[in-house]
Amino acid sequence: MDTSGTRSPLKRTVGSNQVGMRQFNERIVLQAIRLHGPLPKADVSRLTRLSMQTVSMIADRLIDDGLLEKQARVRGRIGQPSVPIALRADGAYTIGIKVGRRSLDVLAMDFAGHVVCRDVVDYAYPDPRTLFPALESKLARVNQALGAKANKVVGVGVAAPLWLGGWRDFLGAPPEALEAWHEIDLRTRIAAMTGLPVEFAKDTTAACAAELVMGQGRGIHNFLYLFVGTFIGGGLVIDGRLHGGPHDNAGAVGSIPLRDGTARKPARQLLHAASGFVLEKLLSDAGAPAAAAHDHRALSPDLWRQTEQWLDSACPAIANALTNAAALLDLEAIVIDGELDRQLVREIIRRTERVLDRFEWEGMVRPQLLEGTIGADARAMGGAILPLYAHFAPVHELFLKPAVDSDY
Repeated sequence: MDTSGTRSPLKRTVGSNQVGMRQFNERIVLQAIRLHGPLPKADVSRLTRLSMQTVSMIADRLIDDGLLEKQARVRGRIGQPSVPIALRADGAYTIGIKVGRRSLDVLAMDFAGHVVCRDVVDYAYPDPRTLFPALESKLARVNQALGAKANKVVGVGVAAPLWLGGWRDFLGAPPEALEAWHEIDLRTRIAAMTGLPVEFAKDTTAACAAELVMGQGRGIHNFLYLFVGTFIGGGLVIDGRLHGGPHDNAGAVGSIPLRDGTARKPARQLLHAASGFVLEKLLSDAGAPAAAAHDHRALSPDLWRQTEQWLDSACPAIANALTNAAALLDLEAIVIDGELDRQLVREIIRRTERVLDRFEWEGMVRPQLLEGTIGADARAMGGAILPLYAHFAPVHELFLKPAVDSDY
């Protein structure tokens, strides 16, 4: 990754948590606009509780730095016409990398959160001997696509399973293919490859971050997030913050045990019933490619019988896990997304709601089920969000989503 070129507009807003008051206030202003969209200076002042004079000075400085821009004057309201200020999309860029069990995604995201280029490598299992050369090639293509803007890339965010070498038997990988992951520090390896700062998060935690910042999380502050990929996994948001837990593994819904009819054998986990690889197997047995599980083909008349068989097993298992989570965490909502056709995600929600209707809710509040808004790109986009927030938000422990009238 070519990191040459001047970065003077960015240096002043990049630093450790011990930033000076001026830098801190700049980040508060950027955060307010990122969370609430283009705003007149008066609204930024109200939200941040900074004086109008301070906001005006900061906004002008960030406009000069190329991180903010003025929009067209808004007329027709009471009082003087206002001029909203917005994030400037080309002010900075980040790279998001998702290392998954079935695919590698690499994308570039601009300062406003738009994906500007994306590339994918599909594979049967993540063999590091072939994955890292493929990653280097894709990073070179992203660098080429950005051109002169590559010098505005401030960091890389990596989203990957915490135990990438695990569950080898489910993936059909040779014994030696995944063993090397136990010795690989993915973050260090990618930092050496790119020469850029690297942030890391569990893949489904990163997906949850994307939903928190750019999706349903804009309106809810306590939710469990489920993502149906090769394996089902999740993330957790409490009081508007992404909650990782002491081992960075909060929201690991795939490992929730299912109720079994006998105590003579270990209980199965949710991932055995509701993961994408289970649907892949059903479709493969019917003569379809495994990839059909993740697009519109899963809904075709020829494959619907297999898909419905999966739904009949997955949705009751999901409902069971969600009920336990709701009792423990007192959630506003459950957000469900996945690397699936959107109609299939909606069918999962519909059938899970139907199962939940039969449950006893006395003594707890039933959370609403919501469709995720990001889809298949959620993990890589969440990865790209990590350095964006690390460099430009008020504190490094990010994902604070205050209500409109609360403090930052």
